[in-house]
Amino acid sequence: MTRVWLPIGRHPTFEVMNEHCVSHSADVRVWLGLLVILGPVLLVAMDGSVLFLAMPKITEALSPTADQALWILDIYGFAVGSLLIAFGNLGDRYGRLRLLMIGAAVFGAGSAGAAFAPTPELLIAFRMLMGVAGATLLPSALAVLSELFIDPRQRSKAIGIFAATFAAGFAIGPVVGGQLLNRFWWGSVFLINLPVAVLFLLLAPILLREVRSTRPGRVDALSVLLSAAGILLSVYAIKQAVAEGLTMTSVVTGIAGIVILGWFVRRQRHLDRPLIDFRLFRDRVFTIAIITGLLPLAAWSSAAYLAGIYLQSVLGLSVLHAALLALPGAAVLTVTCIVTPALVERVGKRAALITCHFCIAAGLLLLVPTGLSGGIGWYIASTVIAGVGYGISFSVVADTAVAAVPAERAGSAAAIAETSNEIGNALGIALLGSLATLLFRLQGPDLAGTLNETLQIPNLAPAVAGEAKTAFVTGLHAAAVTAGILHGALGTLALRWIPKSLPHTDDAGAPPVQDIGEERSMQR
Repeated sequence: MTRVWLPIGRHPTFEVMNEHCVSHSADVRVWLGLLVILGPVLLVAMDGSVLFLAMPKITEALSPTADQALWILDIYGFAVGSLLIAFGNLGDRYGRLRLLMIGAAVFGAGSAGAAFAPTPELLIAFRMLMGVAGATLLPSALAVLSELFIDPRQRSKAIGIFAATFAAGFAIGPVVGGQLLNRFWWGSVFLINLPVAVLFLLLAPILLREVRSTRPGRVDALSVLLSAAGILLSVYAIKQAVAEGLTMTSVVTGIAGIVILGWFVRRQRHLDRPLIDFRLFRDRVFTIAIITGLLPLAAWSSAAYLAGIYLQSVLGLSVLHAALLALPGAAVLTVTCIVTPALVERVGKRAALITCHFCIAAGLLLLVPTGLSGGIGWYIASTVIAGVGYGISFSVVADTAVAAVPAERAGSAAAIAETSNEIGNALGIALLGSLATLLFRLQGPDLAGTLNETLQIPNLAPAVAGEAKTAFVTGLHAAAVTAGILHGALGTLALRWIPKSLPHTDDAGAPPVQDIGEERSMQR
C-alpha cells in the first residue's frame, strides 16, 4: 500500500510539454484526466491483494510447492518496492507520461500472461513482470496528476482522491477476487486489468500532458541491482529453510543476501544522491513513521492471505462467502482512511499513530480464538478492529515522515515511505507466511507442504485432515500473535519516542514538500 504526500504549489523543476491552461480552475477535461489516472492506480492497489482468496483455486489448478505459493503472492510486492525509487528517477529523465504508458502496456501484457500461465514458474515470472510495471505507474501517475491541476486547492483534493482510491483498491482486492472466482476460473482475477489498461492507453495521450524534470538526475543502476538482489536472496533463504530445513543452499543464499544488503547500505552512504538516504533514520519520529509504513502492511497482507485459506480450507466456506465476510473490514479500512485526516486535525498525529498500532494489535489477537469451527465471528471482529488501525496508518505515515525531516529532504523521506509500504506488503507474506508454513510442516501430518495440497490427497482419512487443519490454525495463530506483539511494542515505542507536539501542517492539510525528482535535481 502506498501513501501519498501532497505537493504544495507549482513545481519549478517540471516543464509541461504542452501549453498550460489559461484558467486556474480545473475544467471537465482535467477531471476526466484524473479518472484516467485512477484506473492504473486502482489496478496496482488491487493486484497487491487480489490473490489472497484465489490461492486455494490456484493451488488446485497448478499444484505449486509451499515456497512457490508464497512467491506467487509476494514477488509482485518485492518487484514494486525494489524499483519504485529508480523508476521515479527514470520518469524525471525520459518523461512521466511516457513511462506511465509503457508501464500500463507492460502491466496489461503481464496480466494476460499470468491469467493463462500453465505452470507455477511462469505465473511467478508474469507476476514479477507486473510488479516491474507497477513500479513505473505509481510515481509517474502522481507526478502527472500534480501537474494536471494548476489550482493548489483542487490539486490537494485530487491527490486526496488518488490516496483514497489506492486504499480502497487494496482493501477491496480480495472481495473483487472472490466475486470473480465464484463465477470464473482463477485467471479471471488478472484479466480484469486488460480493459482498464487499454482504456488508459487510448485516453491518456488525449487528456494528459507530458511532465519531466528540467534537470534529471542519474539512476545508480548498481544500487538498484544490489537492493533487489539482496532482498530476494534473503527472502529465498528464509523460504528454503522453512520448506526444507537448514541446508547448505539456504545458508549460503542467506549469507549472500545479507552481504549484498550490507554492500547496498554502505554504497548509499557514499553516494551524493543515494536511492535511500539512511541519514534520515537518525530522527526517531521518522524511524517510527517508516516502520509504521512497513509493519501494518506486513500484518495486513499475511493475515488476509492466511485468513483466506482458513475460511475456505478449514471452515469449508465458498470463495464467494469468504469474500463477503471480508466486506466489513474493507469498508472500515476505507472509511477510516478517508476520515483520518480530519480526525488528525483534532487529536494530532502522535495520538493517531499510537491508536493505529494498538488497534492493529488488538485486531490481530482476536484471531487467536479461531478454531476448526465457529471462527467466523472472531474473523469479522478482527478485520473490523484492525481495519481502524490500518486505515489510520495508510493516511498519516507519509505526512509524518515528511514533517520529521528538513524541507529540502522531503522528497527522499516520501520516497522511503512509499518503498516501505510495498516492501512491507511482500515481507508480511514472505516472513509471517513462512512462519505459518514452518509450524504446519512441524505439526502437520507431513504428507505435503501446504494445507491445500494435503487436503487434495485422494482417500485422505478424516482424522488426518483434521490434524492438517489443526496444524494450519496453529500457524495462523502464531503469525497473528507475532504481528500483534510487534505492533504492541511499536505502539509503546511511539509513546516514548514521538513528542506530544509534532510539526503542524499548512493550510492545504499537508507539509510543503517537493516532488522526489525535484529534490534530487536540487541536490545535484
